[in-house]
Amino acid sequence: MTGFPEPLLEGYRSFRGGRYAREQDRYRRLAEQGQAPEVMVIACSDSRAAPETIFNAAPGALFTLRNVANLVPPCEPDDGCCSTSAALEFAVQGLKVRHIVVLGHARCGGVRAALHPPEEPLSSDDFIGRWMSRLGPAAGAIAGRGELSDAERQTALERASIRQSVANLRTFPWVSDLEGRGGLSLHGAWFDIAGGELWVMDPATGAFSRAG
Repeated sequence: MTGFPEPLLEGYRSFRGGRYAREQDRYRRLAEQGQAPEVMVIACSDSRAAPETIFNAAPGALFTLRNVANLVPPCEPDDGCCSTSAALEFAVQGLKVRHIVVLGHARCGGVRAALHPPEEPLSSDDFIGRWMSRLGPAAGAIAGRGELSDAERQTALERASIRQSVANLRTFPWVSDLEGRGGLSLHGAWFDIAGGELWVMDPATGAFSRAG
């Protein structure tokens, strides 16, 4: 394993001798019986906002999808290449989760890119630019709010993107149908990295309040 990152090996050794040793029966049951999480979390790829850490989740408790800026595109059956839609389909129709949480966070680099598009893309393909263009209308509206500071505009768009993703979840017929029958609940949440605080979205108003 020459060249494998040593911090990862150190972490594995700690896991193997610590958490795995304490919970090896749980891991064996998960291996034999498969996973049955009740919650799907759609989170950002940012290394500072890991759902399993934020929620102190046990192995097998969360079905987690992570992408840049925790975006959910609207249902586009002809797309054929959207891993987000595939993971959502598996979670809802295969695992039959009862809750979907869209989890955003403070100081999101993807959201900042939507607010302040770079003069040049990171690569000629501009994958990030095309992905974040889904927030274009919201970013334009918020960028024009001169009464807000730059940090306030950032937070406003992070939360607007969560609302948009929750709304986009309902464009998937099997999500909206199951929600309508009471078999599935959709949630939004925002994590403040610096303060370690979780803010939860009110489903009726879209406003965020600090979790107790």
